[in-house]
Amino acid sequence: MTSKDFTLRDDPFALFADWLKEAEDTEPNDPTAMALATVDENGLPDVRMILLKGHDERGFVFYTNFESTKGRELKTQPKAAAVFHWKSLRRQVRVRGPVTRVSEAEADAYFNSRHLQSRLGACASDQSRPLPDRATLEARVKELAARYPDGKVPRPAHWSGYRIVPVAIEFWQDGAFRLHDRVHFTRAGEGKPWKRQRLYP
Repeated sequence: MTSKDFTLRDDPFALFADWLKEAEDTEPNDPTAMALATVDENGLPDVRMILLKGHDERGFVFYTNFESTKGRELKTQPKAAAVFHWKSLRRQVRVRGPVTRVSEAEADAYFNSRHLQSRLGACASDQSRPLPDRATLEARVKELAARYPDGKVPRPAHWSGYRIVPVAIEFWQDGAFRLHDRVHFTRAGEGKPWKRQRLYP
């Protein structure tokens, strides 16, 4: 584990990368899992677990069907929040900010890197909409597999990625007797300098 006082770090992206690497070594399952929160047209929050698929100084990337619940909500309100919880390390990271779509090249590259069955599933699924039974979904996957015997499944136009461009990132480390360590980074927008503030637990 990182021994240096993380609350004194100046670069939240570098700190996140270090913490994620440690989580990859200690978490028993899905260290990239994050709870993603969006809001609908009435401002009612919605949250679900998804997987982080990329991160750098531009933000935090995930992929979805644009016609899914989160896709529709992000179209109406292109803002999101996410939280990573690494129980093995007793840590969490919270992220908030506007959301932008990834480039077509990024989406194609990630889609083509996925397992064939995952690509077929993305094409077959009308995500978040009513499904009469599992057999219907399995039949769609089978039909698509027959349509693309070479495995070259094209990325659907309604499937791509989003990037949370954070304006706030908070790091939390569990402490004895609930005397936790917290540091909160904020900035006015993408490319702007970060401000760091340690918080009471």
